[in-house]
Amino acid sequence: MKRYLTLAGVAALAVAWSLTATAQSYKPEYKLSTVVGKPFPWGNGGEKWGDLVRERTQGRINIKMYPGAALVAGDQSKEFTALRQGAIDLAIGSTINWSPQVKELNLFSLPFLMPDYKAIDALTQGEVGKQIFKAIEAREVLPLAWGENGFREITNSKRAIQKPEDLKGLKIRFAVSPIFAETLTALGANPTQMSWADAQPALSTGAVDGQENPLTIFTVAKLHTVGQKHVTLWGYVADPLIFAVNKEVWASWSAADRDVVLKAAQDAGRGIIAEARAGIKPGDDDKVLKDIAALGVTITRLSDADRNAFRAATKPVYDKWASQVGADLVKLAESSVAKR
Repeated sequence: MKRYLTLAGVAALAVAWSLTATAQSYKPEYKLSTVVGKPFPWGNGGEKWGDLVRERTQGRINIKMYPGAALVAGDQSKEFTALRQGAIDLAIGSTINWSPQVKELNLFSLPFLMPDYKAIDALTQGEVGKQIFKAIEAREVLPLAWGENGFREITNSKRAIQKPEDLKGLKIRFAVSPIFAETLTALGANPTQMSWADAQPALSTGAVDGQENPLTIFTVAKLHTVGQKHVTLWGYVADPLIFAVNKEVWASWSAADRDVVLKAAQDAGRGIIAEARAGIKPGDDDKVLKDIAALGVTITRLSDADRNAFRAATKPVYDKWASQVGADLVKLAESSVAKR
């Protein structure tokens, strides 16, 4: 007696075959690159992204985080290229570190463009953010969500910084983009480029006098123990983070799993932003500032006149780099900030 499959039976077999084929094409592990790991907000967000994806795909997609830019031998400037070429599967990347490959990302490094958190949100969550994501996707990397490393405040071992002249002669570490070197030079400092892995020993020995980074870096890395006794809250640039995946890896997943990875990135990104901002807002939630001051660190706050002096000193750098980023994108960003 012959047996015939019903339409429902055929459909069930097709689904089963599809799931089997999909499972066979998935890698046993997907490598996620971050510059820092736990307990920094950046690293916490990377771990959260991996955990959410693993849980929501029932283990089909297993993401392992490699902090310290370990997948590119600690050279964070090479992360975007490695992601694009497939040596890295996923990354939560700094707009600063990726800016040499994506010129539009230098927008966030224009000195004193973003005066507050609402300004950051106006850019990343609006039309500017959409245009920047298109620029990244055009370079064969798929951006999924925004995170945040925070406003970059300047610290040093020598003296309080209240006005541009106070930076004269100070050796200040910066990471990747030459816009930072030009900004610091315009203020009279001696910029020194080095990776974060090299920065802490250099601060400890006095090879450099200071650095600029979000305050979460200061607290978790205990920078007061390497001579950083002065913090100036100047908020000259911010460093949004981008959750991204290699395009070929993305295409290898089912539509349902792609949706899971996207939503998990968005959830983890919101978590990073909240954590990066917690305890820093003066007059609102300033626990981090109080904790830093309790370590014997001098915290200097700038008046509007002080900040305008820094803005005036760095305007030639702003104007030069605005043309490289793209005049239309910068005008849109300035308009978005003004309307926030």
